[in-house]
Amino acid sequence: MPSPRIRPAAGLLLASALVAVGLGPAAAPAAAATVPVGSGSYSDTRPAGTSGPTTNTGAPVTPKLTAAAKDRPVPTNDWWSSLAFQRYGDNPYSTPMYGHPLTYQAASGGLDVGYPTTPAIVGDGRQYEYAHKRDLTIGLTGLNSPDTKADDWSDWTVTPQWSDGTRTLRTTIGHGSPFVYAKGTGGNAQITTAATPTVFSDQGNVLGITVAGHHYALFAPTGSDWNIAGSTVTAGLGAKDYFSVAVLPSTDALATFKKYAFSFVTDSKATWSYAGGTVRATYTLTTEAKEGTERGTLQALYRHQWLNTTDALTSYTYVSPRGTMKVRESASFSTSQKSSAVLPGLPKSSGVDTARLRGYLNEVVNASDPFSGASDTYWTGKALGRLAQLVPLADQIGETGTRDKLLGLMKGKLQDWFTAGGANEFSYDKDWKTLTGYPASYGSDTELNDHHFHYSYYVYAAAIVAQYDQGWAADSAWGGMVKALVRDTANPSRTDTAYPFLRGFDVYAGHSWASGHQGFAAGNNQESSSESTNLSAALVLWGSATGDTSLRDLGTYLLTTESESIAQYWFDADEQVFPSSFSKDTAGMVWGSGAAYATWWTANPEEIHGINVLPVTGGSLHLGGEKAAVRRNIAEMERENGGSAVEWRDILWEFQSLADPGTAKAKWDAGNADYTPEQGESKAHTYHWINTLDSVGAPDATVTGDIPTSAVFTKGTTRTYAAHNYGSTARTVTFSDGKTLAVPARSTATGTGTGSGDPDPDPDPPTGTGNTFQLRTGGTLTTATGGTAGSDTIASAGGTNHDGTPYQPLVYEVRGVDGTLTPGAQSAFRLQVDAGSAVGLGQQARVSYDLTGDGTFDRTETYNYFATDPVSGWEEYTQARGLKAATGTAGDLDGGTVRLEVWNAIGNGASKLQTGTDKSVLVIPYS
Repeated sequence: MPSPRIRPAAGLLLASALVAVGLGPAAAPAAAATVPVGSGSYSDTRPAGTSGPTTNTGAPVTPKLTAAAKDRPVPTNDWWSSLAFQRYGDNPYSTPMYGHPLTYQAASGGLDVGYPTTPAIVGDGRQYEYAHKRDLTIGLTGLNSPDTKADDWSDWTVTPQWSDGTRTLRTTIGHGSPFVYAKGTGGNAQITTAATPTVFSDQGNVLGITVAGHHYALFAPTGSDWNIAGSTVTAGLGAKDYFSVAVLPSTDALATFKKYAFSFVTDSKATWSYAGGTVRATYTLTTEAKEGTERGTLQALYRHQWLNTTDALTSYTYVSPRGTMKVRESASFSTSQKSSAVLPGLPKSSGVDTARLRGYLNEVVNASDPFSGASDTYWTGKALGRLAQLVPLADQIGETGTRDKLLGLMKGKLQDWFTAGGANEFSYDKDWKTLTGYPASYGSDTELNDHHFHYSYYVYAAAIVAQYDQGWAADSAWGGMVKALVRDTANPSRTDTAYPFLRGFDVYAGHSWASGHQGFAAGNNQESSSESTNLSAALVLWGSATGDTSLRDLGTYLLTTESESIAQYWFDADEQVFPSSFSKDTAGMVWGSGAAYATWWTANPEEIHGINVLPVTGGSLHLGGEKAAVRRNIAEMERENGGSAVEWRDILWEFQSLADPGTAKAKWDAGNADYTPEQGESKAHTYHWINTLDSVGAPDATVTGDIPTSAVFTKGTTRTYAAHNYGSTARTVTFSDGKTLAVPARSTATGTGTGSGDPDPDPDPPTGTGNTFQLRTGGTLTTATGGTAGSDTIASAGGTNHDGTPYQPLVYEVRGVDGTLTPGAQSAFRLQVDAGSAVGLGQQARVSYDLTGDGTFDRTETYNYFATDPVSGWEEYTQARGLKAATGTAGDLDGGTVRLEVWNAIGNGASKLQTGTDKSVLVIPYS
């Protein structure tokens, strides 16, 4: 039997034992009011007998905020959350915070700062950590503050404040920042070092010191002078109130850092976009020039960032628990990644026996209790997730009755939770500005843990329901409550006064954090990265199903970003992150200080490896992007386990199938008769998953489609292309290797091609959409479907080379076109051509756009010609031949004209172009 998943509520310090703590009596709630949301509702007061956020002794706790910040939603589950959440009643300051490269801890005299560069291996070699160790304290002379409060914050920076009635200190710190920016009144700037510093440069107001082998630069206002007395360094601020401190990668970097010493960071912001299979993000710091005019700064990029940027980087580097950080000399940088694929379910394949799958489905849907007695938010979510994975499978094999019964079970359970006043409900906490489900579990109430884990299953299940019942998902029905869970866990708004921006997702670290209070010596932590990406995949599906492209694109950004972080920081895919002294190939949990081969509840290797895989869904395909890491992971599990998995074997089989489907199927075939599924799994889903991937191959992350709900699988030299179209009209999905796939409305479609990207010789027939045009004899482009098949004759090139220049072309045109250009997308076409028995012919295409219909073509694209064979029969010419030349700039179409020209570029004979069918189409990059 799989052991139950138990995540302790609090108390783990990595190098010490687990400490169990009790909760005191719950405070009596006020009279509850029900807040209606469409057909659902939540309560504005938690249920009687339950707890909200508390200290470790059970005392109720409210956010530690200054007056300036008291009305802002606090982004709990962040790297600095202990500034605002006083988990330990005897510590009104903070626990260690890991900004990287610097580490911090608030104390009565100011901000302790360290730069750990040597990892410690603890816990019998099962954990590495770069633990915070104070090198110096940044403060003011005489400062003795009774507490530290959060005064301001942005996407990855925070400003804690100290005040003792006479002196006030504010410091701004953040991920990737080698600087601490300080503002103080009532005292002189004071730096207290952990040991007597060595001075390597003294320029008056600029002082270079070395402490514990680490180099720091201290910057006071111009005209000031740093004075050293043992381990205390002070400088008068005069009429100014600012100073800064930086950790240097080397002493010879001082001049560069001096340039930016007074360019104080005031804001940090990430923006993102999705288009054509690519996710782009920009990370920008806003600065204020305290002296001079310099507004630039220095940022240290994590590995997952610098691997995916083409922006210039300096030669400076830092050590961190996430591997080498590289420094950029600019206030911003951008990244670009192929988007991670998401499907509502794996595609239909010949590898699945319908009768066998039907039997497995019936075992679930006819069970006496399909929810297995679940009552709290986590286990109810797991049960919802198990059922949600089966809906597309039942639909795929025509079992509509089973599909609808599953949907009915899910709707009933969701509606129960989405209605206040019963045994289950969601309650809003106005102090912490969070929505908590009761019965709660694993500290989701008292510590604000794991909301993104728990609620991911609800949003995912709701997205599957929305795929089949859009009315149910309307805001006026049950969609409003789904959006409330999204706002609590992954709110994209920075101006929402009810919920914080992206509560758990750390945009700079590239992944989420699980603890709501961050009250650990090792910083914050995240164990189940896969339950975090389950929420991101759910956002993709929910946004797609409800037509909310903004939410869909947010999910795509979160999933794509976190998938890279998981590969690097949980699985060490490039073997460049884990220190050489750490002997493990995978981490069960990542901490601010490092990582551990562990879980919260067991040392069982099967669950250490499986916890970052479950739940296995159509949002898990990104794990197949690093197949060598999957193989190392499975091999390590079997070494540590002394053989193949016993617990959670289905999860690990499914994981292995993402790299080696045949091996996984062999294990399934040998062991499927005598195992009990993991609590969020079913034999139906595992059977379908493993046998489908054995049939179509493992996910191929090198090729992406131009919608998020598309994926590619490769077996041998054959690629299988799959996409789900949530729209009400058919569309053509274009893949990055040139393949196009016609997908009917509200359906999944598949097609095949060779691994080299050659088109399918018998492609799926598309249906015209708003941007897909059929060619019709007579020179017309039309979005109409159902034409009569025909052909037009392409004139001979007359033995002359016309490569790049139209010669007696066939011209197809449509006028009066309105459309918004899709950023990053390109024109696409699929043309059926035939040279008969003529030798040496080559057809060429040019696509032109007159954006306003004024008779002037603003954008022209000429593609490389296609050499036809001297054998009768249609061949397919696509844009995958490559762009030969382009002129002009694309833009939106406003009554514009679109033209396609096709001619023979070479040869001495005529050829034919097919018309009137969905196999000869032009797809323009407009919506």
